[in-house]
Amino acid sequence: MNVRHGLPDDLSHLYEICHRTGYVGQDATGVVSDRRLLGQYFAAPYLVHDPSWCWIATDDQGPTGYLVTTPDSRTFADWMNTQWLPKVREDLPQRPDPSWSPFETWLWGLVREPAGFPDFVDDYPAHLHIDFLPRAQGQGLGTRLIGQFIDQSRKLGVRGFHLGVGLENTRAQAFYDKQGFHVIRQDPGVLYLGLRL
Repeated sequence: MNVRHGLPDDLSHLYEICHRTGYVGQDATGVVSDRRLLGQYFAAPYLVHDPSWCWIATDDQGPTGYLVTTPDSRTFADWMNTQWLPKVREDLPQRPDPSWSPFETWLWGLVREPAGFPDFVDDYPAHLHIDFLPRAQGQGLGTRLIGQFIDQSRKLGVRGFHLGVGLENTRAQAFYDKQGFHVIRQDPGVLYLGLRL
């Protein structure tokens, strides 16, 4: 298994990996009809914004997972709101489809809202998203990618980082606990975890 920084050609793989892992850590195929919708918010914009803060895991079949990050959540939210989300919204339906699942309807609403950042970004300015296909899970890749992200962050003086994980995703929570993350705050449906550097 190899690890490298992201490339523009990885974009289609990020959409697919995000779709196949983005529903409480499981495949979203049964609950999200648009295979790009999850990735439009949680994966693709990071690669487009700055590939040097994205890492891709690959095997002989191609990309198997990713770690997408930004060192500055405030700046990234501003870019999302002015450069990325307006273009994404042009391809969205004007209103949710009645046949959509509650999760897809929530995603539609999320993409239509301004991107924001939590009130603790002064202490945890960076944030990340990480996903692996089943064939790449349990091989230490998550620890490896997070380690590379931490090394780069420390070299560039990033003070800390955060992420959000669904309250139902106990498997991911256990992984982050092993990485040394601590709980910053719990909001409805989401647990915010962080690490100071």
